[in-house]
Amino acid sequence: MKKEFEIWIDRTRCDGHGLCAELLPKLITLDDWGYPIIVSGPVPSHLLDHSRRAVAGCPVLALALRQRSTRTSSSTRS
Repeated sequence: MKKEFEIWIDRTRCDGHGLCAELLPKLITLDDWGYPIIVSGPVPSHLLDHSRRAVAGCPVLALALRQRSTRTSSSTRS
């Protein structure tokens, strides 16, 4: 199994500070009101450290980095 991570947001906690978008602009942008828009899908491995910083830097703890496991398909089965 291959482990992948994704950024998750608790929209009821988010106050729109925008720090996450400053720390991770490749995956998070802000809408017109300052709330984050997160690129869907797994976080690229080269951005995992930046993602962890963005999650840790959220002043209201609205972000999380969640692990998801995906099975790699096998071409042969026994």
